[in-house]
Amino acid sequence: MHKILLAEDDNDMRRFLVKALENAGFQVSPHDNGMSAYQRLREEPFEMLLTDIVMPEMDGIELARRASELDPDIKIMFITGF
Repeated sequence: MHKILLAEDDNDMRRFLVKALENAGFQVSPHDNGMSAYQRLREEPFEMLLTDIVMPEMDGIELARRASELDPDIKIMFITGF
């Protein structure tokens, strides 16, 4: 099963994405801010990072930069409400 690290600060959007991705067969680790997601990424590998761009504590751009330093092969996809 493919593992996705999800970073999204909007509760409704995060719940929606978790449900949709799990229904599609993915294992999802949801986080409400970039720092929390980054800490999780340091603990275990993920195939994909799906991140909002604008978030508290660490934005999605910085999270993606750090994620690619930890794992150059991780797939990164950005989402935004703008």
